[in-house]
Amino acid sequence: MFELPNKDDIVPHGIPRTPNDITEIVLKAMSHTKDDRLREILTALVRHLHAFGREVKLSEEEFMAAINAVTRLGHLTRDRHNETMVMSDALGFSTLVMILNQERDPEQISPALLGPFYSRKDPEYPLGFNISRDTPKASDTPLFVSGRVTSRDGTPLSGALVEVWHASPEGLYENQDDSQPALNLRGKFRTDTEGRYHFRTIRPASYPIPTHGIVGEMLKAQSRHPYRAAHLHFTVSAEGHRTLVTQIFPKDDPFLESDCVFGVTSADLAMEFPMHDDGRAPDPDVHGPYCTLEVDFDLSPGVSRLPASPIDS
Repeated sequence: MFELPNKDDIVPHGIPRTPNDITEIVLKAMSHTKDDRLREILTALVRHLHAFGREVKLSEEEFMAAINAVTRLGHLTRDRHNETMVMSDALGFSTLVMILNQERDPEQISPALLGPFYSRKDPEYPLGFNISRDTPKASDTPLFVSGRVTSRDGTPLSGALVEVWHASPEGLYENQDDSQPALNLRGKFRTDTEGRYHFRTIRPASYPIPTHGIVGEMLKAQSRHPYRAAHLHFTVSAEGHRTLVTQIFPKDDPFLESDCVFGVTSADLAMEFPMHDDGRAPDPDVHGPYCTLEVDFDLSPGVSRLPASPIDS
């Protein structure tokens, strides 16, 4: 709770009379912020926000529309859907922040967006488990994923945590789709003594991001399509190493260069998903065509820290 300040403690910041006055007066009022980083961020925010208003000469009607849009972002955000995160993604801001903070050597796999559907509650399974828990459809293509997790010097990382999640071929994550089994197409795996992991799933497909809210309205107004390139999300972590958050895309996906959230951050994230029909699938239950993906991860030394979950399901 705020207490009424003593008269002698009140520091005047001035009375605004012009569009330029208000910016400097607000900055003066905020100048006593004790946290240096918070003061730096809020100062830059005010300068850029006020400059934006002056540049476009924002009308009062447009201002109220913007306020209502921000309010709707909050109202549309639920346990199973984060509209605010989707908006940040669609504006490219999430990717900007990710690229600004990436630390990697050129030969390492690029980081990519966490996305709005990561959950820390996904179950851990034994190596080789099939995370596709739904009844297979004739159109589903089995996908066998394997690879290795090492440190920068090539040392295998035993017990590294590989988290994976992706949308169904219909383009929905299980938390969006009540027809899917709980925790479908999600799972965690621990690497073996040689740093290897493997699991089974189904090949993902391109899909539209949620367009039922204000993000969909924005994309329509901008004549943009809502599609993401097909991908698998990965979070790879190991003690004493920086956590990698990334996505892997099929090299033949038509939306690689027009991904609606600008999520394909490097060509190295687009990989081959070769098809096979040789009767030698890693799972004897698979008798027809299947595809494979082999992706290795090398982690840099640092602090292992799992990201916060944008959803709570």
